[in-house]
Amino acid sequence: MRLASFQITNFRSINDSGSIDSTQLTAILGRNDSGKSNLLRALHSLNPAEGITELSPIKDFPRHRRLEECQADTPVIATRWALDEGEWAELAEMLPRAANVRHVTAGRGYGTARWTGLEGLAELSLDVSDIKGKVRKIVPAVKAAAEKVAEEARATLEQEADAFDAAMILSPDYIRWSEGAVKALQTLRKALAAADAELSDKQEQMLVELEDMARAIANDTPALAKAKQWVLEKLPRFIYVDEYPALPGRQNIADYLVRKGWGQAAPEQQGFKKLCKAAGLDPQQLQDLLDKNDLATRNQLVNRAGAVVTSEIRRLWKDRELKVRFNLDGPYMDTLVSDPDDAYEVEVNLDERSRGFQWFFSFYITFFADTKGGRAGDAILLLDEPGLHLHARSQADLLEHFERDFGNQIIYTTHSPFMVPVHRPDAVRTASMAPSTGTIVSNKAEGDERTLYPLRAALMLSRMVNEAAAPVDESALAAVPVQ
Repeated sequence: MRLASFQITNFRSINDSGSIDSTQLTAILGRNDSGKSNLLRALHSLNPAEGITELSPIKDFPRHRRLEECQADTPVIATRWALDEGEWAELAEMLPRAANVRHVTAGRGYGTARWTGLEGLAELSLDVSDIKGKVRKIVPAVKAAAEKVAEEARATLEQEADAFDAAMILSPDYIRWSEGAVKALQTLRKALAAADAELSDKQEQMLVELEDMARAIANDTPALAKAKQWVLEKLPRFIYVDEYPALPGRQNIADYLVRKGWGQAAPEQQGFKKLCKAAGLDPQQLQDLLDKNDLATRNQLVNRAGAVVTSEIRRLWKDRELKVRFNLDGPYMDTLVSDPDDAYEVEVNLDERSRGFQWFFSFYITFFADTKGGRAGDAILLLDEPGLHLHARSQADLLEHFERDFGNQIIYTTHSPFMVPVHRPDAVRTASMAPSTGTIVSNKAEGDERTLYPLRAALMLSRMVNEAAAPVDESALAAVPVQ
């Protein structure tokens, strides 16, 4: 499923954001304190990777409103999703009247309950004239067959024919009618078998068609419930990141394993866990090899891991071509970074690199681990001010990386000109804040001067240095309106 749009209400600075269109890459621009982060936090709550929990009215309900207004079903997030062809077929097989459904909806309130909807779902309907026509032919045929059976079975078969005739009279409650019709059809079948009576092939076919139709209606309620549950199960997970924990350049493996066993790993040790996952290292294996004094195997493992990480960093980090190496010193593992192209190759600890590189390295490690090596196509990435500490050129590289290397949908906030996709004006949204309305979002580039500054600056830079990956849509963006 692909997120087509979302709308946030009754959450922090947001009374009603308005419907926000979502593309493969969606950039939300806005000045500081315009509520951009709140949009991502609310969206994340629909299906977080760590599991859904209740929202806090005290913390999350708009502060200017009375708490008693907030109930468990007070709406917070409403989303609309586009289905692919495989999902169309899967849904239609589950619920036949959903054959024309191409979009589904999902939302939640302050409680943990979530709701879903199927756009274009056909109404539950019956062909009344067809049913009456079949019944008018079957009932006389059954009574005619009763004339040919033994006298003791004749009366019973005629009674069942009359009961069937009465049960097939349609009522406005189709579900209740269908349940009675299924029972009447089953009873008629048993009576025919007990009397050893037979209908013609044509009459038998009409009976089968009535049975199939009645069962389909009777099964609609559980099938609809199953379809709605299917929507929830199909929802992509949301991964929300507002900061990337620092990865210390030196880690004590033994201490990490002990704290992990206690369930008390510090944040920087959680980062180490992700680093090992990205590098293909098993801390327990490295510790076991140390205990066995098998230093050669340990070094071979970390050398391979360094080569793997170096290859990825060089692909993603175009600011400088760097080399990453892991060094083992007893229970300690150091992450070392060097510049191979320098006249004098100097290798330093990760802690000593620039803040921008540390951010990018942490970004790579976090997403490799959280999205199963970047292959979690069912995850939607929600990034709050990504690349904030990166050099301008590296921010542009990061934006290119989002578009080129991620199959995931990405929704991110920014106020940096270098993170604005000027070559994709359909991907730009603007958030603004007003005391009377709270945070609202426009699907067009509009707002005050400070809101639009990153976009105007990005357009100017694009024209000056011609760095856009595709031609700028001058007609759509050259004259960005200012409110």
